[in-house]
Amino acid sequence: MRIKWWGHSCFLIEKDNLKVITDPYDESLPYSKITDQPDFVTVSHSHFDHNAVQNLTGNFEVIDSASGFKSDQIEVEAIKSYHDDNQGSERGENLIYLIKLGNETICHLGDLGHLLAKDVIAKLAGVNILLIPVGGYYTIDAEQAFSLIKKIKPDLVIPMHYKTDILDFPITGVEKFTDKFEAKQIEKLAQADFETTKFSNKQVIIPDYVKK
Repeated sequence: MRIKWWGHSCFLIEKDNLKVITDPYDESLPYSKITDQPDFVTVSHSHFDHNAVQNLTGNFEVIDSASGFKSDQIEVEAIKSYHDDNQGSERGENLIYLIKLGNETICHLGDLGHLLAKDVIAKLAGVNILLIPVGGYYTIDAEQAFSLIKKIKPDLVIPMHYKTDILDFPITGVEKFTDKFEAKQIEKLAQADFETTKFSNKQVIIPDYVKK
């Protein structure tokens, strides 16, 4: 499986020539224009930095509801959650996606704003790849993310939705999250995309965002 981090919460997930893009952002974010042409697009919630499907090109299916999606190529289960820790009263609802491609399952937590109940953790337990927000303020923070990871126990973790050198949101950088792991568990990349099989001996991958 190939993964590319465009920036923020937007990833390209590619396997067997099928392409999925998660949470595309609009032009107000400083990251590059998303040029990959997906087959499927998941949208966790209706905020400008996560739902800009209108900026994508190609012929694709949008998955943006709790009903999810299922075909011979892909199975996407959506789990309702909230963008804050007050039942959505501050920022609304959020969808967690379990994306199954072949024999691998990727979980994208969207802008999750609270810790998860035991039944949801049981459903996510042991996913192959976990895409998790770590920046805090709008989402769970580094400490909460680390707590969830210990319960979910994914094979591979990729943090998202954190402050970078070009994104000046009131959120923390990734270091507050990576500081909770041993150095040998982390692989920081100089590029935005990678093959997951090359890092099976690591727990956390930090790809670089796509450069303009």
